[in-house]
Amino acid sequence: MKVRLHHVNFCSNRVAEMDAFYRTVLNLEPEPSLQSARVTQDGYAGKVAFVTDGTTQLHLAERDLDVGFRTGHVINPLERGHIAFRTDDIEAFKAHLRHRGIPFSDYGAWAMNGWAQIFFHDPEGNVVEVHEDRSGKAE
Repeated sequence: MKVRLHHVNFCSNRVAEMDAFYRTVLNLEPEPSLQSARVTQDGYAGKVAFVTDGTTQLHLAERDLDVGFRTGHVINPLERGHIAFRTDDIEAFKAHLRHRGIPFSDYGAWAMNGWAQIFFHDPEGNVVEVHEDRSGKAE
């Protein structure tokens, strides 16, 4: 089971300003392929901008304080944002967390088509995502 840094998600009520900032100040490039992969019906319909340095992405998402209530999950990845890692075996990673006694919220393919996503807290309460891209389009 391999795990690598994939993206950092910042939540904001000013997504367009955040997008412009990271594209003009840090010269990050848009990542347009992700917009078409979004699940917006029964998923996450908020505004999101995707930018990248060519290796790691930033997901600039509209803050949504009610995601946990709507989905029935304890962890809300769109309240304060999160750091995300990609794995090649989400089931093995879930077993790894269970073995370590770390609870997680299993969102499944909630926000992105084909991405099986889980979220959990680190010891400081930061939200961590681990996902597997099962769409066949893994980068």
